[in-house]
Amino acid sequence: MTRRSLLVAEEQLPLIPFTDFQSVTPETDIRQLNLNWRERDLPERVRTKHVHRLHPYLGKFIPHLVEIFLRKYQPRMVIDPFCGSGTTMVEALALGVDSFGCDISEFNCLLSRVKTAEYDLKLLEREIEDILARTVTRPQLRLMEEQTPYLANSYLQEWYATEALQELLSYRSLIAEYQYQDVLKIILSRSARSARLTAHFDLDFPKTPTKEPYYCYKHKRVCQPARSAKQFLTRYSHDTLKRITEFADIRRPATAKVVCGDSRSVEFPACDLIITSPPYLGLIDYHEQHRYAYELLGLPWHADKEIGSASNGNSARAQRSYLEQIKEVFDNVQQYLSEGGRIVVIVHDKHQLYPRLADGLGMQVEVELHRQVNRRTGRRANDFFESVFIWRPQ
Repeated sequence: MTRRSLLVAEEQLPLIPFTDFQSVTPETDIRQLNLNWRERDLPERVRTKHVHRLHPYLGKFIPHLVEIFLRKYQPRMVIDPFCGSGTTMVEALALGVDSFGCDISEFNCLLSRVKTAEYDLKLLEREIEDILARTVTRPQLRLMEEQTPYLANSYLQEWYATEALQELLSYRSLIAEYQYQDVLKIILSRSARSARLTAHFDLDFPKTPTKEPYYCYKHKRVCQPARSAKQFLTRYSHDTLKRITEFADIRRPATAKVVCGDSRSVEFPACDLIITSPPYLGLIDYHEQHRYAYELLGLPWHADKEIGSASNGNSARAQRSYLEQIKEVFDNVQQYLSEGGRIVVIVHDKHQLYPRLADGLGMQVEVELHRQVNRRTGRRANDFFESVFIWRPQ
């Protein structure tokens, strides 16, 4: 479908984008909803409410889309074979729906578990504040005397100023003393992302370290690369506790399980709904975007098992490989789908691969929507069209 035909189709929708999410019921006709949200319709602070913003993540889909389909189909169990940062599971918990997510990335699974876990909030606060105090108040002389535990690999030495790296490694060395270690790892990773030697406007795609003052297009002035990590550890410690507390107030009783593995072969639980946003062909290297976390935390690296990674490009050969691998995932996952269940796929289908995929899977396309993504910010502010496919077994 061309951009022109998509725009013509949009003219048939209500002029005002749909935001009354709680009004969605099984009788709601999804095709009649205007899902072309602009920044003023769904501001970033709303799209990244509570734990959705525990850590930046490229390629995640809008949680409100998930909410719409959960309210429409009211499943008992929803699964996401490309769970990424856990959006499907977080929204399922908010509505009291059991969920199961899988991802090939160890960091993605760590982040998803932290978002969906339950906590003793008082203990969590004590631990977050204690490790922060111990890290930011440790005298520099003591750090120098304890160099051995803080030995860093070449990647970390290249991308961090000496002071910032010592602070990050000091924080890391203390994590094992606490109960909520996964939360502390996410705080550390988020701080490490901001403390890298890179321009403020280039946090998503840095190519080489920035070690000298530079003109910052984000702040419209000359900025300095980060020399310390203390301010980031402090800011994200407080923000993490705030967001987890906010989500604890709204989550409802339900289970959420996250498994790190290849969705082409993982055993899933029986479900009556699948909601997922598969990797976009040739757009993102999902391991590489969190390289700093893998290096700091020593996480296993499974980049060779990514589907559709940017490093493989989007040539005709890459498209064929992508389609074959995505089909293997859905071939596996659909066997766990109950009779009458649905598969909701949200994807940037630039090459129009997914209609072919549905045919190959023996799925009937019940609904096909196209929405304009025109509310992105920063260096990724270009618009594009996103497809929403609702499939059901024939």
